Amino acid sequence: MMSSPSENQSSTAAFSQSYAEAREKFLAAAHAAGIEVRSYVHPLRGRDGETLAMDVARFGSDDAKSVLLLSSGTHGVEGFCGSGVQVALLPDRAFHAAAEAAGVAVLYIHALNPYGFSWWRRTTHENVDLNRNFHDFSQPLPINPGYDEIAHALVLPHWPPKPEDEAVLQAYVARHGHKGLQQAVTGGQYKYPQGLYYGGTSPTWSNQTLRRVLQQHGRRCDRVGWIDVHSGLGPNGVGERIFFGPEDAGAVARARAWWGPQVTAIHEGGASAARLEGLMYKCAYEECPQAEYTGIVLEFGTVPWDETTQAMRGEQWLENHPEMAAPQAQAIKQRLRDAFYTDTVAWKQAILAQATGASVQAVQGLACR
Repeated sequence: MMSSPSENQSSTAAFSQSYAEAREKFLAAAHAAGIEVRSYVHPLRGRDGETLAMDVARFGSDDAKSVLLLSSGTHGVEGFCGSGVQVALLPDRAFHAAAEAAGVAVLYIHALNPYGFSWWRRTTHENVDLNRNFHDFSQPLPINPGYDEIAHALVLPHWPPKPEDEAVLQAYVARHGHKGLQQAVTGGQYKYPQGLYYGGTSPTWSNQTLRRVLQQHGRRCDRVGWIDVHSGLGPNGVGERIFFGPEDAGAVARARAWWGPQVTAIHEGGASAARLEGLMYKCAYEECPQAEYTGIVLEFGTVPWDETTQAMRGEQWLENHPEMAAPQAQAIKQRLRDAFYTDTVAWKQAILAQATGASVQAVQGLACR
């Protein structure tokens, strides 16, 4: 039986068209559920002059032995996806009842990177990829010779690319394959502050603020589970469950026991993502050292990787050339948002069904003792 238009609208009402709308919905949903929100206000303003903040809502007791983190907006514009999931779960009484019965507190962290969410950027206001920013910056930073080789043809002084720019990338593919190009582009780089997937040379505001959240909420528990919602990789509407942790066989086994054998792992070579540097999960080990950690990235597919990369290249060029006229700038920004947010009822329904299922499985996993 087909759903009625009103049912379709209701099922996707948790999603938004701007960061300001998403934040308003999150705060309202938390208030309606009787959950207090603590807001960590960002030093800058949003695209429409609005306040930016990392908003944190906790359901469950302060002394819960198990805590499930549900986070959105690590990569800014990807927050359209993750925020919708959070806003849909906050009023879900059955989900909260299951968590309460299992002794699991649920920590909703909305908009880890609110600046990128508001301004339709994947990066923070420092132009840093937050999920490449978790390092001991007193130590030498990783090097990425593949990115060095193609940097001049990847982020350009002009847009659109010229044939000779694309020829450099195609020549790299001929030598290293498409996976090799993906590794070079996305693995993380620390030499080009105006480039793609830049990991920074110091902790970002989002890095520091997330650590404060974990210090407050994660140091009294025995177990931490984490689902970090992303978008942009894989088949449209399909949620890949990517292990989010170190090369630890025990942690991988727990993740597969919770979320199924289909959980992929970057270090095993089976994930859609390449090997990455400076991943955010490290702060869970550093800030909650007493807790057993188990986590995944829930990565929802949108458009092919080549299109996502082109959208990011154009948007980075625009960031490096803010003097460009509005029509061109708007088209570039829209292309980036479309690369990470499929604004259709079917896609949103698929995201909610899969994310809700994964969240229930996490509660069950944290309760298994």
